[in-house]
Amino acid sequence: LNINVGGKLFHIACRVVARYPVTRLGKLAICSDPTKKLQLCDDYSVQKNEYFFDRDPSIFHYIFHFYCSGVLWIMDEMCPSNFVEEIEYWGIHLKYSQRCCRILFEEKQDELSEFLKIQKELEAELEPLDATGQFEGKCLGQYRQMIWNLIENPYSSVPAKIIAVMSSFFVLISIVGMTLSTVEEMKHKTWKQWMEQLEIICAIFFTSEYLMRLISSSSFKEFLRAALNAIDLVAILPFYIQILFENLDEGDMHYHEELHKVENVSKLGKVLKLIKLMRIFRILKLARHSTGLRAFRFTMRQCYQQVCCLFLFIAMGIFTFSALMHSVEHDVPGTNFTSIPYAWWWAAVSLSTVGYGDTVPDTVLGRIVAFGCISFGIILNGMPISILYNKFSDYYAKLKAHE
Repeated sequence: LNINVGGKLFHIACRVVARYPVTRLGKLAICSDPTKKLQLCDDYSVQKNEYFFDRDPSIFHYIFHFYCSGVLWIMDEMCPSNFVEEIEYWGIHLKYSQRCCRILFEEKQDELSEFLKIQKELEAELEPLDATGQFEGKCLGQYRQMIWNLIENPYSSVPAKIIAVMSSFFVLISIVGMTLSTVEEMKHKTWKQWMEQLEIICAIFFTSEYLMRLISSSSFKEFLRAALNAIDLVAILPFYIQILFENLDEGDMHYHEELHKVENVSKLGKVLKLIKLMRIFRILKLARHSTGLRAFRFTMRQCYQQVCCLFLFIAMGIFTFSALMHSVEHDVPGTNFTSIPYAWWWAAVSLSTVGYGDTVPDTVLGRIVAFGCISFGIILNGMPISILYNKFSDYYAKLKAHE
């Protein structure tokens, strides 16, 4: 067989390739029908009796070596996707390669697939969507597209950048106002009115921002499914729920008296405090405009298996060392390790290497167990944190380069 692959000529005996009849060249050597032979190649020269294939000649060297030796060699510098595409074209299975080469190649192939998957998800996470075709043919599509660029794409114009900065500013102001409202000196009437007015201004801005996103959304279902939009909704709901509860509380005195009789006023107050506390979730709105927070969220999503393993090991360590500590300390007079559940707090604090010192062992065996618990915590905290930090640094650098 005279074979021309990408301009390079190869000569190989028909009896050699016929040993592999399921491959493309094996079929070419066995087949006697000229029409079918032309279907197996890209072109044929009658004068030279030469079959032409428009394929990569550098990879065909390894295909040629396979027919001569029966072993498919795989080099590290090859692109896994390109190599798999070529051997599939020639009809050669990866099983003909050496086991050591095949294992390394499959690992490299998995790494490349994982890298491409993460790269695609990373671009989908942070790439501003092209809104050009989203609003075509829709009601007020041009105006909705302008609002979308203004709210969702801070790099589209200077006003969009200003709105993004204002959004972050109002989030910080709202969080600072909420924290200052718990200070005793700030609970006087004057400061309280200032805090309430500040909360109203922030709530109006967040509501306007949410409504603009809702109006400019191309799909209502996708808007509701988006996590950041859910955070925006949680950021504004406490304000209106608090107003609703306060109006109900002040509007119907008879109902208030009935509630007081059944001692539900205190419960209503606790509900209001809980609703006010929900305003702390507004800080999550910074993830929309913060590269670091988005990189952190993406890292947690990609490394959820490692994080779950970390929590599993922590739980195993807490249960193990708390049981050991209880077994060696429970007979000591005045000990705090009266039961295994009471020892969980000590084990958790020791594993995290914080060591508050509120609960300590008194016996030598107890201190040996404590030393083992602390050592295990140091090893446990060191392994996954380095992995998470490396991935976070990589993702953060890619996001900054993208911006």
